[in-house]
Amino acid sequence: MAVTPEQFLKCRHENSTKETNMTTQFKTKVLFIVLAGVCCGAVLAPALAQRPAQTKARTQYQVSNLPGLGGTSNGGNSINDQSWVAGYSRLPNRNRHAALWRNSSLTDLFTLGGPNSSVTWNVKNTAGIIVGISQTADPEPLGEAWSSAAFYSTPNNVGYINLGFVWQNNQMRGLPPFPGGNNGFATGANNLGQVVGWAENGVHDGACVSPQVLQFRPAVWTLGPPDQIQDLPLIPGDSSGAATAINDNGQIVGISGICDQAVGRHTAKHAVLWENGTATDIYPNAPAPWWNTPTAINQRGDVVGFDGDPAFVEGDIVHAFMWTREDGIRQLKPLPNRTPKHVDSEAYGINETRQVVGVSCDADFVDCRAVIWDHGNTPTDLNDLKGGYSAVLALAKDINNKGEITGRAVDPITGVLTAYLAVPFSGQ
Repeated sequence: MAVTPEQFLKCRHENSTKETNMTTQFKTKVLFIVLAGVCCGAVLAPALAQRPAQTKARTQYQVSNLPGLGGTSNGGNSINDQSWVAGYSRLPNRNRHAALWRNSSLTDLFTLGGPNSSVTWNVKNTAGIIVGISQTADPEPLGEAWSSAAFYSTPNNVGYINLGFVWQNNQMRGLPPFPGGNNGFATGANNLGQVVGWAENGVHDGACVSPQVLQFRPAVWTLGPPDQIQDLPLIPGDSSGAATAINDNGQIVGISGICDQAVGRHTAKHAVLWENGTATDIYPNAPAPWWNTPTAINQRGDVVGFDGDPAFVEGDIVHAFMWTREDGIRQLKPLPNRTPKHVDSEAYGINETRQVVGVSCDADFVDCRAVIWDHGNTPTDLNDLKGGYSAVLALAKDINNKGEITGRAVDPITGVLTAYLAVPFSGQ
């Protein structure tokens, strides 16, 4: 996916081709886009598109870089209403650690013993809980790359068991997979002590594409001690799936399909909303039976994500959507009037006022821009609202209820990826 962003969902590789050693079978579309020859995180533009008629001033953003751990790649993937930004930061040795920024001060969340960890999805809660993925020190016994491999940097992105983690009270701990499984992945947590994601079981599934071997199921962990895992039902006829986000009403979104490559694609045959233990396909008439991936849900139950294009099984081109109970699916268009023309759009974050952030790209992913859709209206390029900030806002991953946005920016000269915080203010 996930993630996010390269995961069970759609993946675009942030690392250059020469740095990537994934097999052809594990070709994934990661959440990072090629920008000006440098693979970089695509970014969603923050809250601002079309403002209410009575608002005279135009919203602008004060954008600042967030500090890193000495490497050349940092990314903000989640921001809550306390303005806590979570994501990852690369070390000088190219490994990356899950990172938390509070008042622009960086906390290294470290790992579960392996080289890499990361916060990859919109965690959102205000209870002091951060969740993500981490390698352990244990070798992967089946040679799987797992859903998390594309979220790390080479050369240590594979070879270790990965677990979903919880960081709480200044300490990281791993979350258990299902019996018989080895790997897990945590995506979101609410204020009720519930964490969602996906985890392997012990079933060897012929529908898995090598190097993936085992099925995986959407998971809900109830935090303890002890932490307890339970699965969520799939759409009838499906065998694997994943949960990507949860709100404080216990509504969960995710995907349902087959095992495939453990990073979306055919695992995302159905975009799913779970309520009261029941799985509902919220996009039954999706254009293609792949890459139909919800990425975020707000407290109102509004859902955003992206869906597949019938012409692109691998997921090279996808299209952003917003789902509401009253209106169903609404497509979120890419930026208009761009040269080259933008055809790809992806939505990653939504707040309570239905401001949606994501990315818009041309067909070759040479020109990618962070965008914001307000109530599903025409997208606005966040770069038009960044004032004197010099880097290109390439990806917006999340937006909170104050309209603050985080994501990744790209230095147009050096190609360095930087986590940023964009804070709105009224301008003329």
